[in-house]
Amino acid sequence: MKISEIYKNNKRSLSFEIFPPKKDTELASIDETLKVLCELNPDFISVTFGAGGSANSNRTIEIAKNIKHNYGIEPVVHLTSLHYDKSEIDEFATAMKEAGIENILALRGDRSPNAPEKDVFPHASDLIEYLKSKYDFCVLGACYPECHPESSDRVNDLKGLKTKVDSGAEVLVSQLFFENRIFYDFRERCRIAGIDVPVIPGIMPVINANQIKRMISLCNASFPERFCRIIRRYENNSEALFDAGMTYALTQIIDLIADGIQGIHLYTMNNPKVAKRICDGIRNIV
Repeated sequence: MKISEIYKNNKRSLSFEIFPPKKDTELASIDETLKVLCELNPDFISVTFGAGGSANSNRTIEIAKNIKHNYGIEPVVHLTSLHYDKSEIDEFATAMKEAGIENILALRGDRSPNAPEKDVFPHASDLIEYLKSKYDFCVLGACYPECHPESSDRVNDLKGLKTKVDSGAEVLVSQLFFENRIFYDFRERCRIAGIDVPVIPGIMPVINANQIKRMISLCNASFPERFCRIIRRYENNSEALFDAGMTYALTQIIDLIADGIQGIHLYTMNNPKVAKRICDGIRNIV
């Protein structure tokens, strides 16, 4: 099923993100994680892109096939463009098509001094346009409620986002944020800019101080003062930080649901306890 179909009947989605393990020896642990996540019956699970290698050896595609065929949940495969040419993208797309995977989250990908850029698809919108011109995937795009770190300002950032949608992105999934008003303001700017596809907020619970600080530095999210208090108070107490972080995330999600949001995308960090705690907390309000 194509993810865009979910929103045609005003259904609210719940989805998870996981990342592939770096080593084959860790594949068993991801299977255990998937078992728990799929028992929670999400609408889809996105799998971040394990760059490198061929399509046949790519862990992202293998995990996506497992999600779809062994658990009956729709997978969304992340696919980056910056370090690939058309033939390589075709290889990945063909492997996904043959596996029955219908949904791709098209991304530019992070710059890296260790990986040469091929300049064939310099922007995610270039990849989206190419995929839509050759294949029948539902293509999702990413968005940044607080502006992409490399954008000069919010106006140009929205122009780039509108280009993604005009190129064929059917659903947008946001980067993490910790203040709902930021997302609501961003959603309104999208509406004014003529971006009329579903915009799904991405939520990452704070359960590890070092991890969350690293993620924030990558995606340009800001720290509300009440969020900072949690970090300062509990960063040296892992159990307390987990509980406080989950409560903070649940408060965000409940407010988003009350506002009538179209879905919630949860960055699980491959921790099934995170997803289960969230699902238990919203069971009676969705």
